[in-house]
Amino acid sequence: MTIVRQQTSFETTQFISLDGAAPTTDFEIDLVVSEKVTAAEDVVALTLRDPDGGPLPRWTPGAHIDLVLGDAPTRQYSLCSEVENRDSWRVGVLRNSNGRGGSRYVHDDLQVGDTIRVRGPRNHFPLAESPRYLFVAGGIGITPILPMIAAAEAAGAEWQLAYGGNRRASMAFVDELERYGNRVTIWPQDERGLLDLDGLLGTPLTNTKVFCCGPEPLLAAVEDRCEQWPSHSLHVERFNAKPIADSAEDAAFEVYLTQSDQTFVIPPDRSILDVVEDAGVAVQVSCGEGTCGTCETPVLDGEPDHRDTVLNDDERRANDCMMICVSRACTPRLVLDL
Repeated sequence: MTIVRQQTSFETTQFISLDGAAPTTDFEIDLVVSEKVTAAEDVVALTLRDPDGGPLPRWTPGAHIDLVLGDAPTRQYSLCSEVENRDSWRVGVLRNSNGRGGSRYVHDDLQVGDTIRVRGPRNHFPLAESPRYLFVAGGIGITPILPMIAAAEAAGAEWQLAYGGNRRASMAFVDELERYGNRVTIWPQDERGLLDLDGLLGTPLTNTKVFCCGPEPLLAAVEDRCEQWPSHSLHVERFNAKPIADSAEDAAFEVYLTQSDQTFVIPPDRSILDVVEDAGVAVQVSCGEGTCGTCETPVLDGEPDHRDTVLNDDERRANDCMMICVSRACTPRLVLDL
C-alpha cells in the first residue's frame, strides 16, 4: 500500500546504511491519544489524532499500524475505525501478561493526552472482492474484521460473521455489531462452547471468501476445514508466528546483497536480519517474528525457506520476496535486493 505524504507532521524516517547503500524509508507520525476506553475485559481502545488536526493517511480494511512504545517493544495493531474517517485512527489492544511488554505499557502507562510514535499503515490482510463473505473472528481478532464488515456492507455483498470469545464480557465491540442484526453471531465459549466450525465451513461454497483472524487454535481449525474449499477462498491473519513445520533443516547458507555488494554466511543459529544488521546494512524491522511484513526483501535468486505468516501460498511459490527476520534458505545461496 502506497501512502502519500499528506502534511508536514509526517516524517520520512531514513535508515542509512554504513556501506553507502540506498536508504530505505517509512512514514512516521507523532499522534496524540485523544481517547482511551475499556472495550472489554483486558481490552482498551485507543483513538489517535494528529495534534495539529491534520488528516491521516488513507488505509484499507485489514491494515495495521506500528506503535513505537519507547522502552517497550514496537507492536502492530489492526486499525478498527471507519476507513472514511481521516480525522482519527482507532486500535484495540488486548493485555498480554505473557508478552514482551507492549500491551502492558498501553494498558498501564499510556494516557489520554500522551503523544505516541506511529508507523504505517500497511496491509498484508486486504479484503478481496467477492459477492459473499464469511467472517470468523476469535477474541481480539475482531479488530481487522470490523472495517471489513463495513466495506462488505457498503458494497452490497452478502456476509455473515461468527465471533467467538471466552466470555461475553471479554469480547470487544459487541455493541457496535448489534446494528447488523442476525448476520452476526456472538459465540461466548462459556455459554455455547466452541464455535461450530463444521456447521460454518463443513460445506464448501463457491463465490465466497472466508476471512479469519484470532488465536492459533482457531486459525488452524479453520484452515483444516477449508482444505476442501475452492482455491483462494480462505484468508487469515495471525497476531503471532505460526509454528514451524516441514521446514528445511537449520543449516548454514550464503546470501549475496546486490545493493551493498556484500556476501554473508548465515549460521544455523542466526537469522539473515541479525547478520546483515551487525554488518551495518540498513533494514527496516518491527516485529522480528515474521508477522508484520516490515522486513520484506526482494529475492533475485535462490529458494527461500518461508517461515513467516505474511505471505500466502501463491506468494511463497513465487519465491520473489521473503521476511528475513525468520525465513531461511532451501538452496545453498540466496541473492537479495538489499
